[in-house]
Amino acid sequence: MSKQQGRQGPIGHLLSFAGAHRTLTYVGCALSAVSMLVSFGPYICIWLVARELISVAPNWGSATGIAGLGWAALGLSALSILLYFAGLMCTHLAAFRCASNMRKRATEHLMHASLGYFDDHASGALRRVVDGCAAETEGLLAHKLPDTAGSVTMIVGMLVLFFVFDWRLGLACLASVVISLGCMFYMMGGRGMDFMTKYMESLVKMNKTGTEYVRGIPVIKVFQQTVYSFRAFREAIEEFTRLAQDYAVKWCQVPQSLSLTVINGVAVFLVPVAILVAPGEGDFAAFLANFAFYAIFSAVIPTAMTRVMFMSEAFQSAADAVARVDEVLAAPVVEAPASPQAPRNNSVSFEDVTFTYSGAETPALEHVSLTVPAGSTVALVGPSGGGKTTAASLVPRFWDVDSGCVHVGGVDVRQMDPHELMDRVAFVFQANRPFRQSVLENVRAARPDATREEVVAALSAAQCDDIIAKLPDGVDTVVGAGGVYLSGGEVQRLMIARAILKDAPIVVLDEATAFADPENEARIQAAFRRLARGRDGAQRTVLMIAHRLSTVRNADMICVLDDGRVVERGTHDELLAAGGLYARMWADYEKSVSWRISSEGAEGVA
Repeated sequence: MSKQQGRQGPIGHLLSFAGAHRTLTYVGCALSAVSMLVSFGPYICIWLVARELISVAPNWGSATGIAGLGWAALGLSALSILLYFAGLMCTHLAAFRCASNMRKRATEHLMHASLGYFDDHASGALRRVVDGCAAETEGLLAHKLPDTAGSVTMIVGMLVLFFVFDWRLGLACLASVVISLGCMFYMMGGRGMDFMTKYMESLVKMNKTGTEYVRGIPVIKVFQQTVYSFRAFREAIEEFTRLAQDYAVKWCQVPQSLSLTVINGVAVFLVPVAILVAPGEGDFAAFLANFAFYAIFSAVIPTAMTRVMFMSEAFQSAADAVARVDEVLAAPVVEAPASPQAPRNNSVSFEDVTFTYSGAETPALEHVSLTVPAGSTVALVGPSGGGKTTAASLVPRFWDVDSGCVHVGGVDVRQMDPHELMDRVAFVFQANRPFRQSVLENVRAARPDATREEVVAALSAAQCDDIIAKLPDGVDTVVGAGGVYLSGGEVQRLMIARAILKDAPIVVLDEATAFADPENEARIQAAFRRLARGRDGAQRTVLMIAHRLSTVRNADMICVLDDGRVVERGTHDELLAAGGLYARMWADYEKSVSWRISSEGAEGVA
């Protein structure tokens, strides 16, 4: 819980998202409360009619005020409905603005969050928080909050009316209210709050794993599996089912049944009390009129208590939703320094860098120092988990280092304007998912103001001419629509075209040939060579991560990372001569590329 929420409370903190529209919430709640008080009028009119009829019985014709009371009851009912409608209009306007601002603020914050944050938080979970949690608050502010104001007013009004006419009959009606409230506190308090927290966590988890399952359907279908083979999704569904069933059956079944019984059976308390006190009444006609009022008015009790029950549930849900949105708003952001410094050139250097992922026990990088001179190509190689991708991710500030510093052009990246830093760095990641847009717009995402001719030139430079030639609408073909799909290697070439179009002086390549077949790899290598040259012909600074060692043998320097430390550095020939880890990796690589299946059996021979 944030300090702000702790000072304001969940509702106050929620209303802070509404801005100036929060006043409409107060107005709506006030109108709802007045509406509820006015709604008592028809019951009082009915009681007055009953009292008059009883007082003149059996001369019913002398009851002259019945028509006026009937019209008064109709007018008060209509006025109550109009007031309630006006109140809901106000609260709906405030609720929609509040939900809209929550989504905008969370989305705006995520736009400035460090990119590493999205590696630790699945898109499904974030979508559930940003969109789903905001939607849950709409019901609270638009309906439950004004209903709460009306319910509180109704209960206070009931307590007053219970004791206005006959306190003994009033106590009989009050007994059902007390029992119902006790049942609700049993269900909603303590364990009920814990349940709501677990319930929301289960929803987020189910949404997250559901998104992952949908994305993995092609793999599941290839291997003829079912939803039960996707363990995380299955467990999330089972956990949610078990949680809901246990709470409903083991915790709420008895108290909920008791609560519904007593509030809908007020006569069980009212009639015995009336029978006991009736013999001692001097004015039996007046007592009978009072009994008629309580019998009629007791119909309000189920409505009031049902509203209280749903009010409590809505408050719990909204409090949890606001807390989850606050967690998103607490995501670390890449902040611009007060006095940003401009880099002097396009070199990249790591100086005694140590970095540990959140929740990890051992550092991903430990005392790493290396330099990528401006215009040179430096390759990072090593076993999986050695820290290659982590090192590359620190350059554009996906995360910030724990100690040491990363320099671009001699300036600590934390002292640069984030926009300036991102303008200087282009990326080609290992796994890329193109937008469901045209090829033109996918590439243009790197520089939205680029002309069509510039995009086409970038595609040609990235060896994409054969891709464009086979597409039905050329560069205007929408990827992923109408059966148009691209292979992993083809997508990589599109991403290289995007990097070429951006024309950033520093390029980070993260396993860019990971999904390429031999033909695509040759084209990607040609695209790399073009990417390494800037628009003016000058060499870009390239930091390359690769498992396929053939892609890095011509690098100006190769840096070998193992267990988060630099264990070797040098050119390809120097590292082979040293006979260390790189030499062993190269020997393994040569065996793998020359491996084939013999004609005599399934054994691989070199």
